[in-house]
Amino acid sequence: MLDLGPYYSTVTLDLGPYYSTVTLDLGPYYSTVTLDFGPCYIHQVAEKVDGLGQFIMKTRRTLKGHGNKVLCMDWCKDKRRIVSSSQDGKVIVWDAFTTNKEHAVTMPCTWVMACAYAPSGCAVACGGLDNKCSVYPLSLDKNENLAAKKKSVAMHTNYLSACSFTNSDMQILTSSGDGTCALWDVESGQLLQSFHGHAADVLCLDLAPSETGNTFVSGGCDKKANVWDMRSGQCIQSFETHESDINSVRYYPSGDAFASGSDDATCRLYDLRADREVAIYSKESIIFGASSVDFSLSGRLLFGGYNDYTINVWDVLKGTRVSILFGHENRVSSLRLSPDGTAFCSGSWDHTLRIWA
Repeated sequence: MLDLGPYYSTVTLDLGPYYSTVTLDLGPYYSTVTLDFGPCYIHQVAEKVDGLGQFIMKTRRTLKGHGNKVLCMDWCKDKRRIVSSSQDGKVIVWDAFTTNKEHAVTMPCTWVMACAYAPSGCAVACGGLDNKCSVYPLSLDKNENLAAKKKSVAMHTNYLSACSFTNSDMQILTSSGDGTCALWDVESGQLLQSFHGHAADVLCLDLAPSETGNTFVSGGCDKKANVWDMRSGQCIQSFETHESDINSVRYYPSGDAFASGSDDATCRLYDLRADREVAIYSKESIIFGASSVDFSLSGRLLFGGYNDYTINVWDVLKGTRVSILFGHENRVSSLRLSPDGTAFCSGSWDHTLRIWA
């Protein structure tokens, strides 16, 4: 509602990047007007931007060694090593260049649904149906018994769905089927902050990319994506436009937006400053859920791993699919871009991981 007072008949509104500028001439007799601007999506704003041509990406390496479904994977900051976890209870550290296995740990439970590399590259964290998050320090001695050095850090009342170190090795963020996320001190195992706001299992989380970032986003079975302040424990933004479970969330490289992948067979983009959904990535022919999403380093591409065994590559601005990658023989469960942006890795229920470039 605009009240312009008795002396103005013209007003110009600049409505930010997703709405056009509007000038109103109200004549001499009106001082109040109500405006309703319908939704506008990023592909409309980017109409004049050149589309991306078709491009070729291929499997460059295949990592074989898990005896069951690969459920999660993460890159080391050194851009070379990968940690993966599987339904067989094993956590394996790989050299992605040579495909050699550098470390292997057998967890006390099957379904190791979460794993993460520490920023220093000197430890990995993992957990799953044991409801715990355990941290294993890695050493140069490949024959060392890692299990003996295991440290149990986090304890939830239901399965661990995701974990991620913060910007140091000293704190770890977890999400769980108990409907909560939590921040823990690695050394003491002390709970530093808990995050309550989801009405069902939390399935995924991602930390804001900036070094000073004190926010993270989580998604879950309540179809909601929530943005949290790590210091206060408060939910500061919430988005509920998906029609089914949110399996994956990933921040845009700038930190101003995030993407989500859902069982409703769509990926979506949410702008944090506009506080709303600005893109939907879907096609009528895609009927299987998206299990995992990640951006290219520039943010122009969105990679989505799907339950129909494919990886779809989307043009973030145009909302169109620019490539579809075949290779996996079962559903794609996890997908992460390498830290230098030159390749990405996908894990699958076909027991393998693939490096694409």
